[in-house]
Amino acid sequence: MASADLRDELLCSICLSTYTDPVMLRCGHNFCRMCIDQALDTQDESGVYSCPDCREEFPERPALMRNFALRNIMENFLFIPPTQMESRICCTYCVDSPVPAVRSCLHCEASLCDKHLRVHSKSPEHVLSDPSTSLEKRKCSVHKKILEYYCTEDAACICVSCSFIGKHRGHQVEMLNKASEKKKKRLKNVLQKLITKTENTDEKVQSLEERRRKAQEQAVGKAKRVTALCTDIRRRVDDLEKKVLSEISRQEKEESLSLSALIHQLEIKKDELSRKMRHIEELCNMTDPLTVLQEPDTGDLCDPEEEGGDEDTGGHDKQPHDGDDLDVAVISHTLHTLCDVISGIRSGIYVEGPADILLDVNTAANNVHISDDLKIATETREKQNRPETAERFQNNSQVISQWGFTSGQHYWDMEGSSRSGWSMVGMCYPSIDRRGRQSLIGFNIKSWILSRCNNQYSVVHDSKQIWLPHKISSDRVRIHLDYAAGQLSFYELCDPIRHLHTFTAAFTEPLHAALCVCNGSIKILGGSRRWKKPS
Repeated sequence: MASADLRDELLCSICLSTYTDPVMLRCGHNFCRMCIDQALDTQDESGVYSCPDCREEFPERPALMRNFALRNIMENFLFIPPTQMESRICCTYCVDSPVPAVRSCLHCEASLCDKHLRVHSKSPEHVLSDPSTSLEKRKCSVHKKILEYYCTEDAACICVSCSFIGKHRGHQVEMLNKASEKKKKRLKNVLQKLITKTENTDEKVQSLEERRRKAQEQAVGKAKRVTALCTDIRRRVDDLEKKVLSEISRQEKEESLSLSALIHQLEIKKDELSRKMRHIEELCNMTDPLTVLQEPDTGDLCDPEEEGGDEDTGGHDKQPHDGDDLDVAVISHTLHTLCDVISGIRSGIYVEGPADILLDVNTAANNVHISDDLKIATETREKQNRPETAERFQNNSQVISQWGFTSGQHYWDMEGSSRSGWSMVGMCYPSIDRRGRQSLIGFNIKSWILSRCNNQYSVVHDSKQIWLPHKISSDRVRIHLDYAAGQLSFYELCDPIRHLHTFTAAFTEPLHAALCVCNGSIKILGGSRRWKKPS
């Protein structure tokens, strides 16, 4: 009954089978690795992850922790057949009621309880063993004698007769216990190698899972940045469209008002001409010559063409503009603005940022204290007592970042302490020396730095120092890396941002952020989601 309960506790709640490569969530529930991976994959689309047992939700895809204790229990549990665990061997001679056997006699091929064991024969041919239901397998199938020896040449268990008169005669033989111990020793060596390989495989799997998680996070981040950029472009295009349409509407209204005024003047002129025409027609239709000749104001009967010519001199009949003569200056300027936006995007003036820089404690000199968030480096007189390793700087109060950059554009900001500011910030190859004068960043061919001393900047590479004319006005600087273009630039974060210097080189290794602190501290800061490089 107890073994059945134990078996129930070792069942995965997803596949309802015994655990295979058990892993654990943060809530404490265990599952087969393949089962929980498939369950989490189905939750990727919604972005909401939860435990299949307790339904506890996680803000992101939870990491799977290998449950080594449960794995060892499973290996030991599966090594013992369930039938052997759940069945018990009873005494052969207790026929009235089953009594558990404590020993089995190979000679008698019977199992014995405590009572029958006390009266059992003690002669040498009666060999006792642990209780077993397959006693016949412990005897030679040919001579029906107990298997006592092991033939090393044929790798077979044999009886005493086999070694003298059988086919194993003359072969090298050993006692079963001795041969068994030798085999166990070999198996333990094999087991240890398999355990080592399994652990290495686990580490590789965890490393690949971590890389997959980071790749997914990077893809999500890039997708968000692209969406934000496209949204910004659409907003700019919409604003430009509204501005152009508004300008066209304004010009159309202005032209319409001007043309309406001209039309009104021409209508008045047309009415006056019609009146004169009717009067002339009346005079022409009169039969009385005296009346025609006595008509007053004969000046009004002048030639219409001459009258029209006189009025044109007054400027009332100016020719209206053609509809194609709309002022396109504003429209042209607006469209050029749109071209500037597109050109800026294509030329890469917008830099994704900022890079997440974490300091590597394993490289920090023992007189440099690193904060818990791996963002601040401070020189200290208290020796940190870290182990002396090949990757650790032995002096110069230096430390580099955990990860390097091998492509793309990146930037990050740094701030020095108020009492002394920072000493040197820049980038270096991971192959930089960690001991001696040649390990000082800037004073070798594997590093490029911006230095601050006596309220003045300088840049150093391969021991060549260039003093910059700029006076320090801020404790903050920005480092910008364009790996493909081979450019490493430094900016002072004042108002406006001021470009200090740009190194140009053909980078051949990953570039890590590098700090050297002296009587102060340097803090790595964040930045905006998008930064336009100052010209």
